[in-house]
Amino acid sequence: MRRFSSAALVCLVFGLFVASAPSAVPDNTGDSAFELATRCPPSFELRDQACQLVNRYQFYDSIEGRGVGGTRTSLPPSRDGFSPQQIDLGRLLFFDPLLSADNSVACASCHRPDKGLSDGRPRSVGIDGQVLSRSAPTLWNVAFLDSFFWDARAESLEEQARAPLFDPKEMGTSPEKLLRDLRGNQYYPALFDEAFPASRQIEIEHVTTALTAFQTSLISLNSRYDRYAHGHHDALDAEEIAGLNVFRSFVARCAECHQPPLFTNNQIAVIGVPPPEGEPLDPGAQTTFGEPMLRAGFKVPTLRNIAKTAPYMHRGNFETMGEAVSFYNDGRGHAVPEGEDLYLHWHIWEPDLTQRQLDQIVAFLESLTDESLTPEIPKALPSGIDPRAAFDTMDDSRELE
Repeated sequence: MRRFSSAALVCLVFGLFVASAPSAVPDNTGDSAFELATRCPPSFELRDQACQLVNRYQFYDSIEGRGVGGTRTSLPPSRDGFSPQQIDLGRLLFFDPLLSADNSVACASCHRPDKGLSDGRPRSVGIDGQVLSRSAPTLWNVAFLDSFFWDARAESLEEQARAPLFDPKEMGTSPEKLLRDLRGNQYYPALFDEAFPASRQIEIEHVTTALTAFQTSLISLNSRYDRYAHGHHDALDAEEIAGLNVFRSFVARCAECHQPPLFTNNQIAVIGVPPPEGEPLDPGAQTTFGEPMLRAGFKVPTLRNIAKTAPYMHRGNFETMGEAVSFYNDGRGHAVPEGEDLYLHWHIWEPDLTQRQLDQIVAFLESLTDESLTPEIPKALPSGIDPRAAFDTMDDSRELE
């Protein structure tokens, strides 16, 4: 059993976490004075100048119930240990379009706080309006994952942070331009000095470390489901509890891949989701690992905040949770394109659930919403760009396939 300080236990039981101070405070001269937070984000405790995650699941040692939907099971190890300054610098960078080639796209463009840290699109949009091949997965609880992107091609958050920066279709910048922009900025050099005091100047690894630090603070573990799991049984109503029981039953078998408490097993699964009409099948993890058995295989996504992240699947095939749940109920391999012989995951079968049971699963999934630790959008950015400019480029009124 992991031990906690008395202060941490008080915070844990009563939820009296102190929020980080704002990073950007406008002064009276028309400029902005930027100060990085010295306190950890909510749900983290500062120990030896490093923020350590504190949550009730750390009281549980058992992992035996994960595959069958057990409620009081432990979490896998998580990334933490970053300083408050590194986390807060990462927050500024995450929202700053300065990181893109033409200052039009930020990390937050595809991972919007108002859309479950996804972007609400079947396919994400990068620089110059270029439409990407897949949707943007949520960033909630990525601190617990050990591979990233739908096809699991990145093995660390640092690698995951680096890829979009230099992808010509995503943020489109180059290491040279990014460093030039950051080093030449009025504020960023001092902020990097504060977050990385041992460094002489800004380097790419400092950028990816700061982005990683921020992403590890995106924790969602206080939904109504979590309160139910910790013993507050009135946190869910009768329909939601019935949905949980169907979800973790050996008939539906949802929990065998979407294992509580993360509601993912961190693995790749081939489930037979078809491509949109007229498009080729996405090979998914087959490309990453060169393994034919992983053709059309993708990471099992977390179901945390799933009510906020429509449309669903790697290509946004389903507009509603009801459609996504029904896909699993329609029979093993029913949508596999003609000519494809996929190695479907053995959990994919024909549960033959009733419409009432499907509706109960959806009701339960809605109880997984917890955005209490949604990061604050900076009021101002060191680049001087409007923090919401990156969202404007992703306006929902644009008609994109």
